[in-house]
Amino acid sequence: MKTNSDTRKPYSGSVRSLVLAIDVGTTFSGVSYAILEPGEVPKIHGVTRFPGQEHVAGNSKIPSILWYDARGKMVAAGAEAETSTILSQAEDEGWIKAELFKLRLRPRTMQLNMNGMRLGRLPFGKTAIEVFGDFLAYLYSCTRNFITDTHANGSMLWATVEHDIKFVLSHPNGWEGAQQSKLRRSAIHGGLVPNTNAGKARIFFVTEGEASLHACVLNGLAADVLSDPSKPGFLVADAGGGTWDISAYSIVGQNPLLIEEIAPPDCIFAGSVFVSRRATKFLEEKLKSSKYGSPEAVEHITRRFDETTKRLFRDDRALQFISFGSPLDKDPTVGIRGGQLKLTGSEVRELFEPSIEAAFNAIKAQIDASAGVIKSVWLVGGFAANHWLFSQLQERLAPYNVAVNRPDSQTSKAVCDGAVGFYVDHHVSVRMSKAFYGVEFLRTYDPEDPEHVARESTLCELPSGPKLLPDAFDCILKRGLKVQESTVFSRKYSTELTSLGVLSVFEVLIWCYRGKGEIPTWIYRDTEEFSTLCIVRADLSPLKGSAVPQTGTNGQTFWKIIFSVEIHFGLTEFRARIKWVDNVRLPVSSHLRSSNARSLAAGRNKVVSDRCYHQWR
Repeated sequence: MKTNSDTRKPYSGSVRSLVLAIDVGTTFSGVSYAILEPGEVPKIHGVTRFPGQEHVAGNSKIPSILWYDARGKMVAAGAEAETSTILSQAEDEGWIKAELFKLRLRPRTMQLNMNGMRLGRLPFGKTAIEVFGDFLAYLYSCTRNFITDTHANGSMLWATVEHDIKFVLSHPNGWEGAQQSKLRRSAIHGGLVPNTNAGKARIFFVTEGEASLHACVLNGLAADVLSDPSKPGFLVADAGGGTWDISAYSIVGQNPLLIEEIAPPDCIFAGSVFVSRRATKFLEEKLKSSKYGSPEAVEHITRRFDETTKRLFRDDRALQFISFGSPLDKDPTVGIRGGQLKLTGSEVRELFEPSIEAAFNAIKAQIDASAGVIKSVWLVGGFAANHWLFSQLQERLAPYNVAVNRPDSQTSKAVCDGAVGFYVDHHVSVRMSKAFYGVEFLRTYDPEDPEHVARESTLCELPSGPKLLPDAFDCILKRGLKVQESTVFSRKYSTELTSLGVLSVFEVLIWCYRGKGEIPTWIYRDTEEFSTLCIVRADLSPLKGSAVPQTGTNGQTFWKIIFSVEIHFGLTEFRARIKWVDNVRLPVSSHLRSSNARSLAAGRNKVVSDRCYHQWR
């Protein structure tokens, strides 16, 4: 089978453009790009030279680390942040190290077990969004220098495209609208795009799972599956530093290649960084009675474990060693001789086991959710290079007749390359809904329903007379549906307003239910299963002139407004909008503004008629 770069169509745009894909990982990050020349087939490049790594030819990843001084100014980042000069200066001047900052942007529904350890404090005056933005700015600067230095007439090339660069930001499968909004704000803070509608429109999002799929297609890694549509589905498992992003697919077309999700994608916190965190706790306990048990010594030994033992571990029956010191370092009571700490294979195995077991369970759940059609797993990402991880997944999935494959070529930057592939090739046309999405509405009171009677104290009465119960959930999009990119899910509602003044700030919350079972009847605001995905805001003030006043049962004047809530789910970025008719003219609409709306939702415990709505029949 030809690789996708052999079958890619020429760029159809009329002017030269540039697409940059930035993958900020929990532990390592990278950048890939494509110069889009009209009439030419795009070619994907990687940024392979970063400050502090000039001695390592072709290195495409740098540590996701920044140093800040006491005033909150960023002073070093990436590979430079780990040089001996910077480490010495950081210690002398009391700099603050920012790492694992990506984990701070996670959804509150994604539980994070740090094994008793905490994320480090943020630099002075900085939020997690700003730290992320500072790192984006650093990667952007490195990319600009690389392109201008590497390409012929690089400075002229950059000057031509820099004001219209398209940015593709990858993120874990479990992130949604609120997290995409934070990433967009980070990009604005980092100076990638201006804070305008046109600037924001140049930012695109792709899940790490889907980006990894495009990388597999791009490099012909799954040629045996992709070349035969009659073969079973396949699963792409991106094993990164922080998360496993697991996505299940099948082929539905060949010319052009079309792929659809066959199970809702999954995301778990079980990446390689958690093996390191368990190692730190283990070493603290093992060395606590030794002179090597100080926090500084444990940190150094853990770092050496990360760089050598963790990467090379492959046999739990063989002794393992962490080389961390000189031949003079010795403490036989804890297994240290000649600057090496001796561990049993079973001790190292236990550091890996929770991550491997979590990954296996998540993969098995995807296999079950796809009705058993998945017969192959493609393992990519930096953590995938570990032989023990690979062999254990092979062994545990063999009873289910599922083969686990790992590409021969380096795939630690699969997300970067695949994110560019997503932009230029766009193979996935059908995606699976991961939860129930809907809105809060007022439900007609039924005195014969015991649950309604139990909620009778919350009854509210609309000006037109009906008595209704608040906190009802109306599902617009169900979980587990295959959704085409062009599909729109819509429901019509009405609201009765006692004042037209609220039309200029009209808003609807999109609720998400991630619990098990059937569609819930009510919204329970304080449970983990329910969360607000985003807010759709609209300025309906133009309706003031056409709205017809009516008289309510108590003689009060009110206005009835009819509108629709539309959800566009088939894209990689969740979109929603309010749609209404203005004086019987063509429908107009207001699009979603992604936001974490918990604070707003918390303030809406009292339901009033000018803020809620009921279904239009």
